[in-house]
Parts: sequence; structure tokens; C-alpha cells
Amino acid sequence: MTTDTHPEHEAPPMTEATVLATIDGREVDVGSGTTILEAARACGVRIPTLCHHPDLADVGVCRVCVVEVEGQKNLQPSCVFPITQPLEVRTHTPRVAAARRDIVDLLLSEHYGDCRTCARNGSCELQDLAAEYGVDHYRFGQRTEPAFSVDDGGPSIVFDPDKCVLCLRCVRTCAELQDVRALSVTGRGTGVRVATFAGLPLSSEFCINCGQCLNRCPTGALTAMDVTARVRDMLDDPRKHVVIQTAPAPRAALGEEFGLPPGTPVTGQLNTALRELGFDKVFDTTFAADLTIIEEGVELIGRLYRSMVLGEPDVALPMFTSCSPGWVKYLEHAYPSYLPHLSTCKSPQQMFGTLIKTWYAARSGLDPADIVSVALMPCVAKKFEAARPEMTDSGYADVDLVVTARELAKMLRQQGIDLPSEPKSGFDDPFGNATGSGVIFGVTGGVMESALRTVLELVTGEPVENLYEHADITPVRGFDDVRLLELTIPDAGGPVPALVAHLVPDWNWLRGVALRVAVVHGTATARRVIEDIRAGGWFAACHFIEFMACPGGCLGGGGQPIPTSLEIRKARARAIYAEDTAYGEAGHARKSHENPTVARMYAELLTDGPGGETSHRLLHTAYTARGTFVLTDERG
Repeated sequence: MTTDTHPEHEAPPMTEATVLATIDGREVDVGSGTTILEAARACGVRIPTLCHHPDLADVGVCRVCVVEVEGQKNLQPSCVFPITQPLEVRTHTPRVAAARRDIVDLLLSEHYGDCRTCARNGSCELQDLAAEYGVDHYRFGQRTEPAFSVDDGGPSIVFDPDKCVLCLRCVRTCAELQDVRALSVTGRGTGVRVATFAGLPLSSEFCINCGQCLNRCPTGALTAMDVTARVRDMLDDPRKHVVIQTAPAPRAALGEEFGLPPGTPVTGQLNTALRELGFDKVFDTTFAADLTIIEEGVELIGRLYRSMVLGEPDVALPMFTSCSPGWVKYLEHAYPSYLPHLSTCKSPQQMFGTLIKTWYAARSGLDPADIVSVALMPCVAKKFEAARPEMTDSGYADVDLVVTARELAKMLRQQGIDLPSEPKSGFDDPFGNATGSGVIFGVTGGVMESALRTVLELVTGEPVENLYEHADITPVRGFDDVRLLELTIPDAGGPVPALVAHLVPDWNWLRGVALRVAVVHGTATARRVIEDIRAGGWFAACHFIEFMACPGGCLGGGGQPIPTSLEIRKARARAIYAEDTAYGEAGHARKSHENPTVARMYAELLTDGPGGETSHRLLHTAYTARGTFVLTDERG
């Protein structure tokens, strides 16, 4: 098998001009154009910020980071002041401290709300600045009445404009990172504020519910729709059988809420803590991720066979992944004509929800009406997904409640549970078996790698470890906006496994085929890729593309611990890949088709096999160009 990752052409090395800066007496050589803020951090000097975020371009609107620059009459915002010649900077003179205190006091004078009841109490950057600069009274007054109404009508996001400090992080996130532009700036002078484009609620706007604005908002202006009280009510109801599925991405990040370094896995401790909260069963979402790979991989093979062998002209290729609800909603709004390219597979969360209220309920002798299905997810768009009216294939809401990593951390603290000190325990049967492939769904490229592990092994008839060392398909890993992989199927193919024998008679038609795949994260990048497909570019010739709405994939989801940055997301990814590796070291399966519980599911419930009628009724949904879901069995 040959592979080509299409590396970018490397430019010849260039000698960068450097400039000597002196910051609080510390000398540092930096590249010309480096900002004072960057230079200060390089030499260990801390400058407080508010509108700055490492994921975004700086605009210098808050002025909290002002410093004194020798030769400059006025204080300068360090985040946007480029160093192009030698200069001397002082960051904590009395004049600087007084200016920062004035700025914080002015922000507080326009900031309405009770910090004690705010969702960001204890993790609010404005609150931290007030404490740092000794704010003990409102020097410029305090608003006593709200000026705006709270937008809390959607399933995912709550927007309280009275807590906004006009840092514009949310606007920049929505435009720069996601290219959605559901939020914008309106008004002039003292009437300037952040609002939706037409002043309508976020739930009725072109908002994809990704929650990236939440992860970068420094205050409580943007928060997730909190369902912890509802979960607590269900746990306290003796008539309810409450189960929870936990996704791998929050398990790699929850420790951050309890002071652990980013990337510290807490899966075992979390299982114990959830039982102490009162959940009757703790299940692993990665089981459903394995199931998704089987269904999605078979769907891809079927599409390729229909296109390449049967010559059907209407086969939508490349096939797009459908695990990310933010990405799905983005496609519905921005490119509805490309909806046929989406895999018809539900996300692992929704597949799991359906199975809990059908197979699990019957096997356990439970009335599905008495089962409360909760999902721990890294993503606020999962709340939107669970609330979609078509997600009721079980006859009930397939998933009742979705809690984010931040919400669960709140519940644990309220119960007095210190997560890091909990003893480790495993998942409950019958959904305790998972594979390393299911785990890596939590990081960008993980769905693609998992699919390739299974598809390549099914097609070639040999272990994928013979093609990629330790089954690590590293070309699709990483945090580049796009990763490309072209691999040629070898001439020697194995027999068609029973798993897909109902779809294809042999593999002769795939021998020597150059399979093209791509991995994309962030919807701004997704737009560029779709436009390339429309123009007939490289991506138009792809067979399979993984799209994730959030930077870094699920581990960078809008419900993950705050703060976030590229380095934090990389640390979480290392934890996820380490868990995948641990599966192999412990002798457990790392490929989805080797999951014994998945095999049992097909033997007992999905008896007509992957992609069969039962699977389509329970685990799939079809998309239409009208931008809405339609259940597969209701199509004309």
C-alpha cells in the first residue's frame, strides 16, 4: 500500500530580523513585528488582558493590557503594539496600575448581575481583574436594573447582554474561527453592544450551537443552557432508572476543573463519582462510536460500490461524516444542496440513546418510559441535537438530557466530590466494552483513523498493523486545519467478511484504487473545503471527508473546561491517544469491528446486518436539501 500525505512545499529558510526589547529591565530578542505582549510572555513578564485570546487575532479594544513605552506620551495596548525597533517598556508603574484600575471600574459600572449567582462565579476574568486591582467598591456607580432581556429560549446557549464587556471575543470567534457570523456589533457610541445579526434570538439565527463563543467569553454573558437541576430531580426520583453515557473528550479534560494539568485522564475516577451522584448505570459512549464506525464504514463501501461498479450517477461522493451536530447544522444552513453527501449515520450519542430505550430496556425488563438517558458530552450542540424532534426512533426522546463537562464538574462540587481523589472503577455492562478506535473519536482525525482501521482490514484481509505500525494512522493526526491522505489499495484482497457480504460480492473492484480522504476541523475551514469541492478542486475527488465543527474536534467542544488554547487542546489529545494505546498494551481491541458487544448487538438486534433495515430504522437518519432531518423509513 502506498500513501501520500500531500505535504506543503517547504519554503527556504529565512533569516528573521530580531529586535532587542527591554521589559521591566529584562532584555529579550524578538522577531520584528512581535507584539509587546508576546515579548513580555517570552521573558516571563505577566501583563493582564481581557480582550486578548490566544486563538484570536488581537484588536486592542479593552485596554486592560496598557503599558508605558519609552518615548510614547500615552499608554499603549501591549497586545497590538508591534516591536519594530529597540524599545524599553514598563508594565507595572503606578500610572499603569491606576489606568488598569480605572478600566476595570468602568467595566464594572456597566456590568449588571449578581456575581454570586452567575455561572462564571469563580472563573470570571473580570472578577479576577477586580480582585487583582483591589476593587472593593463601585467608584463609578453600579447599574441596578437590567438594560436587556436574557436570551435563554434555545436548547444550547444563554446570552445575557448585561454581562457583556464588549471584548468582542465572541464576535471574533464566530467570524474568524467558525465563519458563522451569528453575532455582530450593533449601535454607536454608548449604544454599542453585541447582538445577533437581526436582533432575533440565537435559536432562530444562523447559529450552529457549537458554543465556541462560550469557551472564549471572559464573563457570564454567554453560557450553556444548564440542566443540572433537572438531572438532580431525575436522580432523586425513585421511579426513574437513570443511566449516563460518557464521551472520551470530557474524560480527558474534566480534571482541569479540579486543578489537574490539561491532559490528565480521569475516566476511572469519573465512573466512581457518577455512581456516587446516584446514576444507576455508567456506560461508555465509545461503544456507540464503535457501532458508528461499522455503520459508517459499510455505508462508505456501499456508496463506492454503487458509484464505481454499478455506475449509479446520483451517488453523493465524497461522503461526509455526521458525528458533529454543529457541523451538520452548519451544512444545513450554508450548503443545503450538499446534505446528500452526509453519512446517514446518527452520532454515537444518538445511536446510544436509541439502544438504551430499545435493546437495553428490553434486556433489563425496564419500561423505556421510566428510563432517563443522560449524556456527558464536550459539546453544547449535543443539547440541540438531543432536542431535535426527529430523534425519537425509540418511541421516546432517545437522549433526555445532555450535560457538559463544566456542568458535571458543578454537580460534583455541589455534592462535595473531589474527582481526583476518587478510586477508579470500570463501566457497567452491557455497554462496558469499547475499543481504542472508539476513544479517539474525541480528537480531530479520530473518526477517520477509526474508519480506516476497520475498512482497510475488511478490504485487505490483513491486520492494519501490517500497513501502519501499531495501527496508528498518523497522517490523519495533528492540528493542521486540513490533513490529506491518499492511499492505494493493494492488489491482494481478502475474502469478503460476513459483516459486509450482503453488500458486495468481492473486492476486485477496489484493487489498485487510490483512496482519497481528508480531515477538517473548524467550520471556517469547512467552508473553504466545500468551496473547493464546488470548484472541482482536490477535495472534489475525495471519497471520504471527516468534518468537525470545533477546533481540535470534540476535545475543543463548547462545553469543555475553560480556558482553552491550542496547547491545552494538544494536551487533551495526548491523553486520548494514550488511552487508545493503553487498550493495545492491555490486550484489548483497538479496532471497532473487534468489539464483542457490537458483534452481539448485530446478532441479537440488528440481525439484518450493518446498513440493514433495522439499523436504518434505529441508527440512521436521512437528510434533505430543505435543511431538515427526515427519518429513513418515512422517505417516499
